[in-house]
Amino acid sequence: MAMGSVGAFWAVSFLLVLVPGADWAHAIAAGLRDRTVLPAVGGLLLGYVALTAVVAAGLAALVAGSPLVLTVLTAVGAGYLVRLGVATLTRPSTPQAAGAEDDPAAVSWLRRTAKGAGISGLNPKALLLFVALLPQFATRGAAWPFAAQIALLGLVHTANCAAVYAGVGTAARRVLRARPAVARAVTRCSGAAMVVIGVLLLAERLVR
Repeated sequence: MAMGSVGAFWAVSFLLVLVPGADWAHAIAAGLRDRTVLPAVGGLLLGYVALTAVVAAGLAALVAGSPLVLTVLTAVGAGYLVRLGVATLTRPSTPQAAGAEDDPAAVSWLRRTAKGAGISGLNPKALLLFVALLPQFATRGAAWPFAAQIALLGLVHTANCAAVYAGVGTAARRVLRARPAVARAVTRCSGAAMVVIGVLLLAERLVR
């Protein structure tokens, strides 16, 4: 596999990750709500690793080619986004005070990680993006097996996501730490974005 192809994919992937979406909304909300964004961002990355494995195994093409399966996946993913978005809207987060991480009522790392994995892993748009984009930068008949090339490209995309989403979440927390009213407004916007994206995903699928 030519390193030029990897570099070209990295550039395309990075530009795509810079486009705000559900992942951005989740990272921002986590930055304002949690002491650290690592669980939330780690969950997003786990979702993309899972999508990479699905594409590398060749299963994604079967899912994309089945209208019923894709509709079910879209409904599940959209419903999950809407549910999280409504929860974020009704319970807007502000930066936690010092010592809040010791609160026994604090949400566990596992739960926060699972939320992130659900947002990225259940996103049908991300699945279709992987199906359409990754194979274009892989070469059949190369020294590397095709599945290995797909896996490498998927990990490159995941690394881009790690850098951007961790930066977004951390920046949101630091910039808005002393501005609780603004932080609540930004969190509500993040929740609204999740709801809108979920509704649009479902509507786009159902009108076809």
